[in-house]
Parts: sequence; C-alpha cells; structure tokens
Amino acid sequence: MCVLGKDEILNLIEKLKVVYPFGHNLLDGDSYILTVKDDTVLHYLEHRNLISYEIVFTPPDIVAHLTAKSRYGRLGLSFLNAAKVHSGFVGRLALELVNLSNDRQPITIKRGDPLMHMEFITREGKPSPYLGPYQFQYMSIEEVGIYKSILTETFPQLFDTETLNMMIRDRVGAPS
Repeated sequence: MCVLGKDEILNLIEKLKVVYPFGHNLLDGDSYILTVKDDTVLHYLEHRNLISYEIVFTPPDIVAHLTAKSRYGRLGLSFLNAAKVHSGFVGRLALELVNLSNDRQPITIKRGDPLMHMEFITREGKPSPYLGPYQFQYMSIEEVGIYKSILTETFPQLFDTETLNMMIRDRVGAPS
C-alpha cells in the first residue's frame, strides 16, 4: 500500500475522473482538497452533514482517506465520520461535521473553501468494490451516466448493469 503522488492522481483524474469537477489549484502534493457544495454556518454544538462539491470515484484497487484541513480544526470544527472512502465508491461525500469551538462562535464554510484533504492509497488483494446504498449519492442523472459508462467499460467483471441500475434508481439525494 502506498499514497499516490500528484502525477498519479492527475493520471487517474484524466483516465477515470476520480474527482469531478476537478480544480488544478486543489491538488496538494499527495492529496486532493475537497470543497463543499453549499455555503454553511455551523453554530456551537451543531452537527451537520455537508455534501462535497466534487464527485469522488475510488477505483476498485484504491481507497481514499480523509483528513480535515487544520485551519478548521483550529477553529473547533470536528470531522465525525469514518475517514475512509471504500474502493469502488462513486458519489459526492457526506462530510459529518460538528462545531466544538471553545469560543462557542459560529464557523462559516463557503462553497469553494478548501475543507478536506483526500489521499488516494493503493489496496492489495482481490477487488471487492462498494455496492452499498450510498453509491451515486447526490448525483444528477447526467453525472451518473458518465460514471456508469466508466464502470461498465473499464471494470465490466466487477459492475453488472442490473446491479448498477438498481443502485442508480435507489440512490440517496437523487433530484426529484
């Protein structure tokens, strides 16, 4: 297992859209920095799930680990959920945050603000891609179509069309 460097991340973005949309200024050496979809204010002790602006795809031989930017940690923002993105996952991430500020002041996060480092790490062993209920979460049908093509053309032995269609139909946060 190893952390992928900038050149490998760029290669995966070009070939497989592991981050979409992609901003070159959000590459940070050995990680990509995720932003949030909407402006948010978290009040003291408030917990909220923020949705990443970017869609994340971790190919079947890669997992991603997340760490919050220290800028927010110093303000008292705490990242609650497991800091791992399963291999084979496609979707926007739900980032579970709580304001634990010692000053009991609100913390503002604006769309486009750098929030979360995401490191891509190779995994060893037989692929077992994520097939759970959050696959394709918070994606439009057009965005889903892009990734359905990538999955079925690049990894046909791992993602069958019937299962993908069921996950697409039942995805969390599908536009009404």
